[in-house]
Amino acid sequence: MAIKNAMYSKLPNLVIGFHGCDEDTFEKVVHKSEALKPSKNSYDWLGNGIYFWENNYERAKEWADIKHKGKGKVIGAVLDLGYCLNLTDYGSSEILNLGYEVLKANITAIGEKMPENKSGRSQTDILLRDLDCAVIEQVHQLNEFAKMKPYDSVRGVFTEGKEMYPGSALQEKTHIQICVRNPNCIKGYFEPIESNSKYDIP
Repeated sequence: MAIKNAMYSKLPNLVIGFHGCDEDTFEKVVHKSEALKPSKNSYDWLGNGIYFWENNYERAKEWADIKHKGKGKVIGAVLDLGYCLNLTDYGSSEILNLGYEVLKANITAIGEKMPENKSGRSQTDILLRDLDCAVIEQVHQLNEFAKMKPYDSVRGVFTEGKEMYPGSALQEKTHIQICVRNPNCIKGYFEPIESNSKYDIP
């Protein structure tokens, strides 16, 4: 199985992630030391795991408020991404292509239809990523079958929203998301605070 050199797949720095949720989940995790539960929806674009916006409190809060009708909360987390399937890395295309081909062969063999990415209710974005989810889960299964080191996390850029300005290839809500598969990547949860206006932000 052709998999890229794992030597450079460890992301060395701690990162800050933000998870949008409801008030009940916030209280349980931040104040009662419970853990966030992994998402296992077929449309989760980075596969199964616990999702965070990387260094993006505002997007997490916006998403939470929309989902929970203005009463969204945000949980901060300190993350070590460990052995990461980093989709911003050039070598990830080879891994995903392999996952796709194996998935396609397996689906064809049983006479089923390939999953598809769909826009859902969005007019501009592909939000329901059933195909991407299935491909990434297939990559994890291939690693397990080959007795290779499992990925601790998956990281990718999600392009979303209207164009920044007429003719732009940039989109206003584009962000980096992280899917944590190994809960030990989460070094701690915290309640985000407001900055102190008397000081610069380092």
